[in-house]
Amino acid sequence: MNAMMSSAKNFMHGVTSLVVLILLWELVCRAGLVPPIILPAPSDVLMELFNEAGWYAAQAWYTLLITLAGFVCAVVGGVLIAVALVSSRFFERYFYPLIIAFNSIPKVALAPLFVIWLGTGSEPKILIAFMIAVFAVIIDTVHGLRSVPPDLIDLGRVLKGSPLSFFLKVKLPSALPSIVAGLKVALSLALVGTIVGEFVSSQKGLGYIIMSAQGSFDTVRVFASLSILALMGVVLYGVLAWVESKVIAGRRAQD
Repeated sequence: MNAMMSSAKNFMHGVTSLVVLILLWELVCRAGLVPPIILPAPSDVLMELFNEAGWYAAQAWYTLLITLAGFVCAVVGGVLIAVALVSSRFFERYFYPLIIAFNSIPKVALAPLFVIWLGTGSEPKILIAFMIAVFAVIIDTVHGLRSVPPDLIDLGRVLKGSPLSFFLKVKLPSALPSIVAGLKVALSLALVGTIVGEFVSSQKGLGYIIMSAQGSFDTVRVFASLSILALMGVVLYGVLAWVESKVIAGRRAQD
């Protein structure tokens, strides 16, 4: 109960700060202190969203689907790779350095290659979102699987269960808080990867709107797209934060 009240208070504080910021932004713009082409007024951005609501909804839906597809691929691939790293010394010794080296390559530099290989459809954008997000899943899953309390490991050895049963009933539940924390980071990165992909090659999506609006110096449309992206990111993060709270509550109930 206290945790829920604390979360509610933090949410209200955040909303209050956002409202104050928007009001100050509106006042600055209406006073003519900043040219509209540099910083449009929030009311103009809201009017743009209202007038083209259906179009923005369609573009946002496309971006959301690509983000979720890349995120799901990153979760599945990242968890499987992490399990292989923890379970196999051979895999860890020879493939972990390659994974780290590949992660150090800026994914923006790889995006044109993905377009050449996969075309201009959804596939390269999903792949970019996957490549940017998967490393966070791998790192946090490995950390979680290696942080299982020694007494639980000893208990599993005493009971002499199968490796698969021990993994599913002991290791995985113990690692869930770390895994979910990694998913929260990965989801934000997947959204970034989707926008990068839409910047490179796309005919729809919020990233496409931003790039096309840039060419015509339509900052109102850019800010409208950024507002939707911000809202999308907050909602997705909130969903995963809720999942994390349920996972932690379940762990405490088991303990």
